[in-house]
Amino acid sequence: MECFIKKIFESRVDEQVHNKFVRFGKGRYEKRAILSLNKGVKVKVKGSFEYANDFVLLTASLSNVKFSGIILSKEPLNLENEKKKAGVYSYDIKSIESEKIKELKDKIYFFLLDVETPDLKLKIKKRLPKPSKSGSGKINDKFCQLEASLKYWPKIKEAFFWDIPDCKKARIEHEYKIKELIMPSKEKIGDFELLRLKTKRKGEIIRKAEVDGKEEVREKNFVA
Repeated sequence: MECFIKKIFESRVDEQVHNKFVRFGKGRYEKRAILSLNKGVKVKVKGSFEYANDFVLLTASLSNVKFSGIILSKEPLNLENEKKKAGVYSYDIKSIESEKIKELKDKIYFFLLDVETPDLKLKIKKRLPKPSKSGSGKINDKFCQLEASLKYWPKIKEAFFWDIPDCKKARIEHEYKIKELIMPSKEKIGDFELLRLKTKRKGEIIRKAEVDGKEEVREKNFVA
């Protein structure tokens, strides 16, 4: 499992990455995709809402566990307790296993799921925040919380902290500078929702990391 930020910095933008930006218009968005690490007797990782799917997919890759919570999709799924609102299907899930999560990953808008085992504990908020620019709303940097046994650290590091040295504490945040909206040329203009979903964002992402007290900054141009 690889998080969407890693894919951007490695120039491997795909549909997963694109979906993270459809909520945003042109502008500057500070304090986005926030991630924090505290590694002691256990690994504790916290993140903002952008990482919800990544946290769930990582957990599913670590162990065969049972999840519960909410699954959101833009298309109907063969799952229990379906509701539909504003074009989004919502499913109240009592129990779903890791293998099923992997099967559904390409059809999902957001996984808002929990897990609790002796080695893994995952908690994710059940309501997505509304889009807002920096300063117009508080960013919840604890929207996703994962606590894991140290044996899972190598995979957690590879997924989220691939570009920083091994450490005890780290905090990473990103700034999006979306400079241009690239609309598809062959879409029907009358279908505004489809046009919005297919439009790509072009700009720059700045990755700011504080690793055991030392600051690092990286920048990357992207189209997603």
